[in-house]
Amino acid sequence: MILRDMGEATVRAALSAVLGILLIAGCDCSQRFKYEIKEFQVPLDHFSFLINATFNIRYLYNDSFVDKSNARTPIFFYTGNEGDIELFAQNTGFLWEQAERQRALVIFAEHRYYGKSLPFGSSTFNTSLPEHLAYFTVEQTLEDYAMLITFLRNERQMPVVAFGGSYGGMLAAWFRMKYPHLVTGALAASAPVLQFPGITDCDIFYRIVTSVFQNAYNENCTLNIAKSWKLFETLGASEAGKKQISDAFHLCNALKTDDDLKKFLDYVEEVYSNLAMVNYPYNSSFLAPLPAYPVRQVCYYLKELHSTDADLLHAMSSALAVYTNYTQSAKCLDISVNSNADDSGWNIQSCNQMVMPICSNGSETMFRTSSWNFKDYAEKCYKNYRLTPKPYDIILRYGGRNLEAATNIIFSNGLLDPWSGGGVLQAPNDKVFVIILPEGAHHLDLRHSDPADPPSVRDARDKEAAIIARWIQDF
Repeated sequence: MILRDMGEATVRAALSAVLGILLIAGCDCSQRFKYEIKEFQVPLDHFSFLINATFNIRYLYNDSFVDKSNARTPIFFYTGNEGDIELFAQNTGFLWEQAERQRALVIFAEHRYYGKSLPFGSSTFNTSLPEHLAYFTVEQTLEDYAMLITFLRNERQMPVVAFGGSYGGMLAAWFRMKYPHLVTGALAASAPVLQFPGITDCDIFYRIVTSVFQNAYNENCTLNIAKSWKLFETLGASEAGKKQISDAFHLCNALKTDDDLKKFLDYVEEVYSNLAMVNYPYNSSFLAPLPAYPVRQVCYYLKELHSTDADLLHAMSSALAVYTNYTQSAKCLDISVNSNADDSGWNIQSCNQMVMPICSNGSETMFRTSSWNFKDYAEKCYKNYRLTPKPYDIILRYGGRNLEAATNIIFSNGLLDPWSGGGVLQAPNDKVFVIILPEGAHHLDLRHSDPADPPSVRDARDKEAAIIARWIQDF
């Protein structure tokens, strides 16, 4: 859920985050987990002594595992990220499994400005009222969560373990850093806390995506994808060519203008990123209904090096349909909708604090060449939202690479996850735990246990469970 270039498709994922981003395989996810939906009143501005306005955030509550005789019941607290909180509750199976094991109270808190936790109701994102966006920050959100935990504890000494994936994982880590008196420990899965200017190369994301595709079937897959950009641009230069693309991909709205072509190319680029993130070993539906190891399925259609434009166009259409129409239920492809993630909110966050540069060296990846230009980025942010991004704000507040003072945080990263390039891969001290999943896609360890899970994922969950149990025991 992070912008490569404002106005273009977001790289997600989710997801927030994504970025994002977490599904249970082969299930009716609306029925797997039960909870009460509650609301909690929070100040609009936690840091003002003049503004007294309030609004409600939602949170999900389940005490079915709790030992009522235990005054120190653990609280397992999911730091909601960029989307409706119920989506994350139904797709974070590891938290639920460990809650049953530790007899914990389960809380999923919804991030302000997402889902139904909108401070200004239907006018929250009204572009003519940019002042409504002034309270959409990480700090305001963490303060919401701190107040909610204080309310739930009700002056009782209860260990709190924060859980989160992708942006939610970043929040979980920062929550522990900023509120160690409230948060006993945090599991930050696939949390790219180092994907900020001056810390991580902006091309690492697309290099990892390319590697995932290269290793899925054979190298012809990425060679065909790299060739396809020139084909699309050549066809898109004429009305007849735009129609040819529209027909081949069964677009709901035919390409008519150069801007339409740009949106199509951005959409296709984002699909590849999403596929790499959710390249899970079983069927899933988090970003879209997908088969097991969907990248392998995509590359199956691209295993032969196509020499003619017609063959390549047909192959690309078949490959993309793995993501866009795996169930074969869609009558046409709507490129304005890419996933279940909430891009509207994330685009705004990308224009205040969450400035996470993404670029591509076309000679080293299967993607189009794209540069990172902060000046252009900032201009588009101001044009769209009247916001001026602060690229170093998060580094100042949370330390960037300087994590030596952090304690009781698990940073887990799957090496098949494009966001792992911005993750913490080396522990700064013996109180921060780094767990690497060589076979893991985007926060696969946060998902529900499945027989198809690779050995490294099962091993990671065992290590995480042991560390969390120790935090609770030592509390």
